[in-house]
Parts: sequence; structure tokens; C-alpha cells
Amino acid sequence: MKLLHIETSGVNCSVALTDNDTLLATKAQNAGHFTHSENLHLFIETVMTTAGVPLSSLDAIAVSAGAGSYTGLRIGVATAKGLCFALGKPLIGIPTLQILAHQVTQADCIIPMLDARRMEVYSAVFDSKYRFVSPTEAKILDVDSYKEYLDKGKVTFLGDGSTKFATICQHPNAIFIAGAFPEAKDMIPFAIEKYKAADFEDIAYFEPTYLK
Repeated sequence: MKLLHIETSGVNCSVALTDNDTLLATKAQNAGHFTHSENLHLFIETVMTTAGVPLSSLDAIAVSAGAGSYTGLRIGVATAKGLCFALGKPLIGIPTLQILAHQVTQADCIIPMLDARRMEVYSAVFDSKYRFVSPTEAKILDVDSYKEYLDKGKVTFLGDGSTKFATICQHPNAIFIAGAFPEAKDMIPFAIEKYKAADFEDIAYFEPTYLK
């Protein structure tokens, strides 16, 4: 089972190629601004060439499905859909915040956050198995945000939106991980699960979750 994974929801542009659960090749760049239109197709070519795998050998293509940057998501989804159409392969959509949550290896409660400008973030709440406890939403932060989770135990926050919350959150149960961005390699377990379940998107009508 060979899967191509594309993640472009933020300023980090990344691609990964897997064979079952083995990572064959990956390529990522975070330039601090959007370089996806220049780099995404080159990154795809690089990982395929590095692994010696032709595009025709892919079984499916997985893409970050939002929330995230409108521009970034459009580029990633358009590329994935174009490849699926051309190759006759199924499309798999993975929630961006679930991808980001996967970077936390040990935590009972995980809250990834993507910056949505000012004091607003795109966020969701996950348990230790990366299952949704609370769905993706656009949330305006204040000092009492997520108090219902923080009062119950340790909560791990990560993502570029979490740095804003760190400046106002004084709760002793809050743990912050700096410098985390969604990456294609963190899509792998979710893409495999969806592929095995034949949980595919309608290529013609699939749109990412923009929220606003």
C-alpha cells in the first residue's frame, strides 16, 4: 500500500511517501512564509524519485483537509485532486488538527491550535488516542479558555496558535510545546486507517474545512 501524503495548511510545506507503515521519503520546508506554489510539486517529485516509486504505483493520495490557511489548503487540495484525477487514485482527507496532535506522544488531553489572527485560533480537543473529544472550531481565546479540561488534569497545547494562549494562560495544568507545525509524516497512521476502511473523499466535490 503506497500512499503520498501532502500537508500545506500553514507555512510548513511538507510531503511524505509511505509503503504500508514504512516511511520511504519525506521533504519539508518552513520558510516562515508560503512557498507552496513554488515547492510543492518539486517536493512531490523529489520524494518519488528518492524512493524510486513512480506516481502510477500509488494506491491513494492523502491531503490535509483543514482547518488552516485558505491559500495553503487550496494549493494542497488542488494538487492532490489533480493527481487523483490524472492517476485514477482515491483521495483521503485528514483533519489538520489531528495531524498536529499526533506530534504529542504522551498526553491524556491534547489541544492543537493554529493561528487565526488576533486572539483567535483554530482548535480541537483530542484524547490520548488522537480521537476527537471536541470538534474543530474557530475560538477567541481568553484566560478561562479550556478551563473545563485544565481543571481535570494536564493538558498539552501545541501549534503556532498556542503561543498566544501561553501569554494569558496561568493554569498549572497547562503544558505548552513550542515550534510545532503540521507535517505530512504525521498524517501516516490516519491515512492508513482511512485507506483500509475505504474512507475516501469525492474527488469532484471535496473542499477543505476553511471555517472562515
